Amino acid sequence: MTGTDDRGLAAVVEKPETGAAIERLRAEGVYDDDRAVRAFDADTVAVPVTEPPETEVVRVVRQVGEPRVRGLDDHLRERGWTDEETERAPASWAVLGSVVLVDVEDTPRPGEVGEALLALHGSADTVLARRGIDGPHREPDVEVIAGAGDTETVHTEHGTRYAMDLSRVMFSPGNKAERTRMGEVVAAGERVVDMFAGIGYFTLPMARAGADVTAIERNPDAFRYLLENVRLNDVEGRVQPYRADCRDVLERLDGGTDVTADRVVMGHYDAHEYLDSALGALEHGGVVHLHEATPEPLVFDRPVERLRAAAGERDREVDVLATRRVKTYSEGVAHVVVDARVS
Repeated sequence: MTGTDDRGLAAVVEKPETGAAIERLRAEGVYDDDRAVRAFDADTVAVPVTEPPETEVVRVVRQVGEPRVRGLDDHLRERGWTDEETERAPASWAVLGSVVLVDVEDTPRPGEVGEALLALHGSADTVLARRGIDGPHREPDVEVIAGAGDTETVHTEHGTRYAMDLSRVMFSPGNKAERTRMGEVVAAGERVVDMFAGIGYFTLPMARAGADVTAIERNPDAFRYLLENVRLNDVEGRVQPYRADCRDVLERLDGGTDVTADRVVMGHYDAHEYLDSALGALEHGGVVHLHEATPEPLVFDRPVERLRAAAGERDREVDVLATRRVKTYSEGVAHVVVDARVS
């Protein structure tokens, strides 16, 4: 095929030959990096080129329509992946600063997935496969599958900066909306207790909004990044950090002379076990945000019942303000939040 306008040309090649054909076309200088490799029919793919190649191909065709954005599948096909293999590739991932965090599960050749993700996200230099969370401090189990292997990064969300080492501390991309929301619900001057502060997931947005936050975290690695992030976000005057068990810190607030809280954040899946301590520190008419990993048949009944039962032990009443699903925790289990006023 020839013509005066070679824009939108594609070389049709057999699917098993995709990777080798792309390398030949690239070496010839006619491979078009700005457009995506597309399926042509059941047995062939259309590889974008800038002009008719000398390399032997099935044929050359003119593609019509707007070129689509190159995605992970395109980068994997360039590496010779079949349609069956690309169907097993990750459907989603998170870019946190300079690190890409991805679940590879039964994905074939995870290292090639990592290299493809680096090609897709030019600002990233390391790809981590996320295996799970273990231990009482909820420490991440990750593996470097591509790139430099630097697991320490700074991630920014709506102006809040989070420094972290993703091989040592947990960071859930799925909680982004909840982190943002907590910075919106607080008022300047509110007294807040963040019982499971971590690296400052909720503490930082609330403090940046003007709240005075007592931030409690017992994991030494997370606490170190909490201190760093307080400085990084210029909120030293509004955050009082404690490295301790939150029950020990709250015990002195319960009926003591220290200031009690207008709001308590319980951002832990087993937070219901700490409800008595939370309610003891909560001012009359204060608000509690109770997180829980709840089996689907019990959403939202179980966390609300647990909250009412704990309040009843203290002769207090609960007014549920809102309930939310944050994300899927595991198969058949949802991460939910109950907001309630306790009086």
